[in-house]
Amino acid sequence: MKELLRTNNAVRLSWVQALLNDSGIDSLVLDHYTSLMEGNIGAIPRRLMVSDHDFARARAVLATAGEADQ
Repeated sequence: MKELLRTNNAVRLSWVQALLNDSGIDSLVLDHYTSLMEGNIGAIPRRLMVSDHDFARARAVLATAGEADQ
C-alpha cells in the first residue's frame, strides 16, 4: 500500500475517498482513531492509502478533480 494523501481535514478526506470509490479504487484510512484521541489539535494527520496497483490511477483521479498536491 502507498500513501496517497495525508490530511487533518476530515471533509477533504471524505471527498477524496468518494472520488476514489466512484472510480472503483479501494482506499483505507490509517491513523483515524489516533487522530481522534489526540483531541483534534492537528498533531496526527490521517493517511489515505491505496494499493500499489491503483496508486498511479488514484493520483490521476485526484489530479483531474483538482485535488492533487493541496
